[in-house]
Amino acid sequence: MPALATGAGHEPGLYELLAALPSQLQPHVSRPEDNTFLQDMFGERSLHSLVKIHERLQHYEESKPVPVLDSAAALANELSEELKGKSANGEIKELLQILVKPHVKSVLSVHDTVAQKSYDPELPPLPEDLDDDEDSVKIIRLVKNKEPLGATIRRDDRTGAILVARIMRGGAADRSGLIHVGDELKEVNGIPVDDKKPEEIIRILAQSQGAITFKVVPGVKEEAPSKEPKVFLKALFDYDPKEDKAIPCKEAGLAFKKGSILQIMSQDDATWWQAKHEGGANPRAGLIPSKQFQERRLALPRPVATLQFQKTSSRRSFSVDAPQTCTPDCVSLDDVAVEFEDADYSSGFHLAGFRRSFRLSRRDKKTNKSMYECKKSEMYDMADVPTYEEVTPYRRQSGAKHRLVVLVGPTGIGLNELKRKLLISDPQHFSVTIPHTSRAKRNQEADGVEYHFISKHLFETDIHNNKFIEYGEYKGNYYGTSLDSIRSVLSKNKVCLLDVQPHTIKHLRTAEFKPFVVFVKPPAIERLRETRQNAKIISGKDDKGSAKPFTEEDFQEMVTAAQTMETQYGHLFEKVIVNDDLSAAFSELRLALKKVEMETHWVPVSWTHS
Repeated sequence: MPALATGAGHEPGLYELLAALPSQLQPHVSRPEDNTFLQDMFGERSLHSLVKIHERLQHYEESKPVPVLDSAAALANELSEELKGKSANGEIKELLQILVKPHVKSVLSVHDTVAQKSYDPELPPLPEDLDDDEDSVKIIRLVKNKEPLGATIRRDDRTGAILVARIMRGGAADRSGLIHVGDELKEVNGIPVDDKKPEEIIRILAQSQGAITFKVVPGVKEEAPSKEPKVFLKALFDYDPKEDKAIPCKEAGLAFKKGSILQIMSQDDATWWQAKHEGGANPRAGLIPSKQFQERRLALPRPVATLQFQKTSSRRSFSVDAPQTCTPDCVSLDDVAVEFEDADYSSGFHLAGFRRSFRLSRRDKKTNKSMYECKKSEMYDMADVPTYEEVTPYRRQSGAKHRLVVLVGPTGIGLNELKRKLLISDPQHFSVTIPHTSRAKRNQEADGVEYHFISKHLFETDIHNNKFIEYGEYKGNYYGTSLDSIRSVLSKNKVCLLDVQPHTIKHLRTAEFKPFVVFVKPPAIERLRETRQNAKIISGKDDKGSAKPFTEEDFQEMVTAAQTMETQYGHLFEKVIVNDDLSAAFSELRLALKKVEMETHWVPVSWTHS
């Protein structure tokens, strides 16, 4: 550690404190590496320099020095002129050379500015013959670099003027505060653009090097930016602006995947919102279709090209971000930038004592007609158009009820096995619901253990009152899972494991249950044949269901069913697990459930407003 000292007569200050800190902190440091870190940090030369500057500034404030004169530069000029007429000895020549050096002149100029406290720029007077009706202009100078400007231009159909059409939130233009929507572009690098097409302006910008100067006429009065509340949406579909024929500018679009969390930056345009990826490194927003527009065009059978929106997009907007990839209706200017659940497979046997789901197997369709129902028909779900869902961060508080865990997957995928392994791993933490049935109780059964036994009339009444999340009829008897059975498990501070048909998920997505939906899907069919060679699938619905080896038809139906589920309901799945190897799938599931309990997750905003 270098010696620290201050000037004579100074009271002990920051410098001395800095020198004493390592030895003072040593008794509190338990590890050698921490001590080394402290020694290195407090011995850093840059830190000592900062402290020295700090003390000098403090001394300056205390002494409050005043300048001897505030015109040192003028005095130096006078001296130079006077010395020129004197005898040219060596000392006078040296002094003259020093006084005319640019660095010395700059130092004296800065001295005078500080002494006079004259920090405001000197502006030229306004011309006397200024026309009151003349538009005011702004001269904006930007420096090209790798960051896109984040603005689009268009030609006004009525006046022919080149206008700023859109400013991307968070982009360089937005952050600069210099360019606004509606500003009229008059010149680029001194070249008038009144008679030029947007494509020609792009070429001028593309050929420009270094700084670019814009002359613009402000379109509207500049208003202070309003603080909008942060809105986050979960994308329920994949989007690629390059494949969207309706987007006004492809290069300004923001690509995202199903499940992406988007922060909405602007909803000023009813058709095209501005958004950015939550947590993303790029601060500039991009265009995404609004919820209403996306719902409308997905619901309509006709092609996108015939949508009414084209009327609004005919304004020909040109992005100032990437000219080499333009379409006829969109040119980009990215060149300009500024610095600035049931049948299941097992190892050839049925797990006695573990309740199967009451779901009816498709293999019994010749002798049993399934009446599998939910509170609403599946056709209702099919009519839904998934676009976006407003979400908010959520973390389960200590003592709060656990989130419902919903497992979804095709018949034979292994949901029963996964539930069994979870129950065995921690029976005090995980539990399953006890189903209701209208069939008669058998001698070895107890009410509330294997089933809740109720009359057929009461069962039908509960169906009418929407007390079942799902139910079915088998050989004249009803079987079903009630909402109260789910509540019973959750009230015991346990994690309720439930497997259901995918179209019932949306009726569980409430603030009460906050379901965490896991989709278990099969691997490729070749891998299915290999891993399920000796496995059997349980067919039938009651306790005497028979186990049969998998057939090629089973494999095909499993893969097809999984694909259908993922296509129709994939936007509701929070976790997708490929059950290629049961042990690996279980480990992945166990880890995911642990994270749900310990970490923060994005959930629908409505779940937090209960």
